[in-house]
Amino acid sequence: MATLLKPKEVAGRLGVSYPTVKQWIYQHKIRSVKTSGGHHRIPESELDKFLHLRSGRSRDIGERRSGYRRVSGRNQLTGRVTEVKVSGLMAQVKLSIGGQVITSIITADAVREMGLKVGETAAALIKSTEVMIVRP
Repeated sequence: MATLLKPKEVAGRLGVSYPTVKQWIYQHKIRSVKTSGGHHRIPESELDKFLHLRSGRSRDIGERRSGYRRVSGRNQLTGRVTEVKVSGLMAQVKLSIGGQVITSIITADAVREMGLKVGETAAALIKSTEVMIVRP
């Protein structure tokens, strides 16, 4: 079952105001469900399409990445942690980025050091000598 969040929780996670989230609901920019008491609840998966707001408020790339370590790689994709599995020395972390899922295998120490938990925002840094584009 999907996790449902209060508009105030959504505002906090996205770094926007509560009235902004309410306007998005009324303008159908974000999907919500109503409780039996008439209160709006937003599925956590709806946040994926707005996570860029949290890291992308400024157009300057240096300012956008101020929350992350500065590195030379330019392929940083911000998403929501959907799964963390730790087994021995290794861990598997899944990020939901715009409805797509990226899986990374990192050390268990790195997970603990970064304090990665389901529902939090993180970035995937993709470093590759080749990036292929496929068209269906």
